[in-house]
Amino acid sequence: MTILITGASGIFGRAAVEGLLQHMPASEIIAMTRQPVKLADLAQRGVQVRYGDFDDAASITQAAAGADKMLLISASKVGKRIPQHRNAINGAVAAGIKHIVYTSYVGKMPNPSLAVSDHRATEELLRESGVIWTVLRNTQYSDAVVEAQSPAALKSGQWISSSGDGRMAQVTRRDCVDSAVAVLTSEGHRNTVYEITGPELLTFREISQMIAELAGRPIEYIAVDDEGMYAFFDSLGIPRSADSEGVVNGFPWCSDDMTSVERALRLGCMEVISDHVKLLTGREPQSLRSFATERQDDLRNA
Repeated sequence: MTILITGASGIFGRAAVEGLLQHMPASEIIAMTRQPVKLADLAQRGVQVRYGDFDDAASITQAAAGADKMLLISASKVGKRIPQHRNAINGAVAAGIKHIVYTSYVGKMPNPSLAVSDHRATEELLRESGVIWTVLRNTQYSDAVVEAQSPAALKSGQWISSSGDGRMAQVTRRDCVDSAVAVLTSEGHRNTVYEITGPELLTFREISQMIAELAGRPIEYIAVDDEGMYAFFDSLGIPRSADSEGVVNGFPWCSDDMTSVERALRLGCMEVISDHVKLLTGREPQSLRSFATERQDDLRNA
């Protein structure tokens, strides 16, 4: 069994490769990246490092040669995901991939979130592809809350949100990676959707209070409408369009995307919780509070 990991030089992809190395020989892992030089250390450990670019379906076919399964890690840019994912899926099918595992995004339908729209379109491409598929609908990363949203709120003293009383069950990237590795290294999961969530639904008001408590500094929660949300992102220098997507502490942001997620939250479209992390990994997912507590010193110094 040979497994291809796309985006292997990214944080998620690299962690997935490391996870697979605990279960299988390095020679049976293909790490695909646009920059193979970044994975020279994995190549030295016996991993097959290959070039591949979502904008070039032929390169995906070459990278996937000899692979049985593929972990398709979602591209990051809203609007560009669908053609890129189409290339990845078509390239994999042409190479003879039998099973594609895809990192999608939670959300009830209908849903105003631009990201959810991209991901559901990709899920439909998978259904039409003719290969076995497994969809992992990851919710918002706890990592993004603690490492991107929280420092901004602590510096300004304000947590600004248009999400109303909407709730999400944030999950750690680690739990998402472990769930993906579990699917890749076990039998079954044929044409199945898993909701990869944390153990607790929280509003951003509740999260802001939690972060303030852990940091030992006040945060004022300010509820705004969508225009107020845009104004806040503008003040941070976050571009509105995905065409010029910005990055905050390593997390890609554009305000069209983020404001649409806040709207989806407000409408209750992101209120999804499951036991699927435990079902796949055999352990409970880490809570946002636990994850943030582990990084309490960073929060206090933000």
